[in-house]
Amino acid sequence: MFHDQRVIVVMPAYNAALTLEKTVREIPLDLVDEIVITDDASSDDTVAEAKRLGLRTLVHEQNRGYGGNQKTCYQEALRLGADVVVMLHPDYQYTPKLLPSMIGLLTDGPFDAVLGSRILGGSALAGGMPRYKYAANRFLTATQNILAGAKLSEYHTGYRAFSRRVLEALPLLENSDDFVFDNQMLAQILHRGFRIGEISCPAAYFAEASSINFSRSMKYGLGVLGVSVQLFAQRMGIAQFPIFDPNGRKLDPAPRT
Repeated sequence: MFHDQRVIVVMPAYNAALTLEKTVREIPLDLVDEIVITDDASSDDTVAEAKRLGLRTLVHEQNRGYGGNQKTCYQEALRLGADVVVMLHPDYQYTPKLLPSMIGLLTDGPFDAVLGSRILGGSALAGGMPRYKYAANRFLTATQNILAGAKLSEYHTGYRAFSRRVLEALPLLENSDDFVFDNQMLAQILHRGFRIGEISCPAAYFAEASSINFSRSMKYGLGVLGVSVQLFAQRMGIAQFPIFDPNGRKLDPAPRT
């Protein structure tokens, strides 16, 4: 518990056996009530490692994709009674040492969601982000800010924290199961008028850290632009889309029976 708020860290995992323990060891357990890991049909020993570490472990028998994995993570966190949910990659690309600050901005600050930004502080390239990914990040973010009427430093970080009411309000089941899920979720948050805070976050790029190749990056970038255009059209009243429907399919917060 942190200030009477139940905090759960969720980890969408795929082939994270080599970095999982290092990540978990830096999570401040005095602030975090539970860690949930969802394995997306890994081909390594991620599940065995998670169980060895005593983590609540969910397993997808078939790969559901990065977005599908997050849906399972958030669903389980809500079922466990989370007030604050932090999504942390188990590949140690993002440092768990920022968890206290991110949690505090939700429990004590004015925000409904908090992002760990690799752009604030100018550490992205120093941390090893490929230059083509950095350039794409800056181009996409600038375009997204224009279309969304927002001023975020980046939309593409995988380090995120949310209040329970955000996860309950958004029609997350309308979103993709692929990597563009992240941007659909941010578009939904902006459309609903929830407040987003950002904190500078160093990120490390190394062999074991998860990443997508150039062709997948291109597909992701086009998907991001598509979501941004949808948000703009929705804001302007030009068209309506299921991901912004307040009555769209939401996660089920009911406890397991």
